[in-house]
Amino acid sequence: MTGPPAPDWAAAARHLAAAGHRLDCATPPVRLAGGLANRNYRVRLDGRPAVFRCPPPGPLAAGASDMAREARVLEALHPAFPLAPRLLHACLDPEVIGVPFLLIAWRRGVAIGATVPAPHDREAADWMPRALVSTMAAIHRLDPEALGLGGLGRPAGFAARQLAGWQARAAAAFGADRPPALDALLARLAASVPPDAPACLLHMDLKFDNLLLDLAARRVRAVIDWDMGTRGPPAFDLAVLLSYWIGPDDPPAVKALRATPALAPGWPGRAAVAALYAAAAGGLPPDLGWHLALARLRLATAWMQLYRLWQRGALAGPRYGGFAALAAAVLAHALDRFGDVA
Repeated sequence: MTGPPAPDWAAAARHLAAAGHRLDCATPPVRLAGGLANRNYRVRLDGRPAVFRCPPPGPLAAGASDMAREARVLEALHPAFPLAPRLLHACLDPEVIGVPFLLIAWRRGVAIGATVPAPHDREAADWMPRALVSTMAAIHRLDPEALGLGGLGRPAGFAARQLAGWQARAAAAFGADRPPALDALLARLAASVPPDAPACLLHMDLKFDNLLLDLAARRVRAVIDWDMGTRGPPAFDLAVLLSYWIGPDDPPAVKALRATPALAPGWPGRAAVAALYAAAAGGLPPDLGWHLALARLRLATAWMQLYRLWQRGALAGPRYGGFAALAAAVLAHALDRFGDVA
């Protein structure tokens, strides 16, 4: 599969010129590695490096790749939380290049997936998990009302609504390929929906590949990919991170996830990561076990959505071919570990 075509740079340049910006089309845009769905390119805007960000072409799953939401969050968040990059321009009209797009200030840094590059890998386990959960706790301490984000999302009924939404998305994504564990997991989640907890600002996908790190200085330079940002219980953000955190004792089938370096020697397990968050935030949020099961449902469904995009040619790359089997394994793992907080 060849994947989707590049954005129409000439059309984007005309739109940006009308808004007072200059996109340098003489310097070829560079596709940035990492993102599984949204497309990110390094471009030159007004003589400086910037990130051009847009969703893949074609129909999108409900709530996915929401450029309007990301623009709103970045515009409000950057002045109070400088780790969120500055929004330079938002084009929310899909008629310009076929999809909405954003221009975001460029930040230097490294986004980490399953491995940390040498020689920084030797010390990474000592500081990277703490830096990640400390950044998460700092986001959760922000006051959405004071930022102008008091109307973002609908925190009332968050858990029940998330469950209903992911149940519907799972039905659409899996279709006739519905794994055996899906219905049993949905039944257990529906039988124990927790009450609302005090709401905070959520990133909704905060893991190492959505941080830009200065590995030499051992610090976070930026928090990126805010297209799902909302308000809700802090347990969900932590649960999403823990759903990606696969350890040596987990079933072999889920180890293909490889979304964090947690399988490397010396890295802490999920319980230790949860303890680091508790130390940074002043305690663990309530109902973490339920939210972790929901986060695993979300993860499995999102991977199946990516598999469907790959099937129809909207995404390219051999890694997507194994996402259906991985999604089924994550669902089985969620059912087996239902209620565990790590």
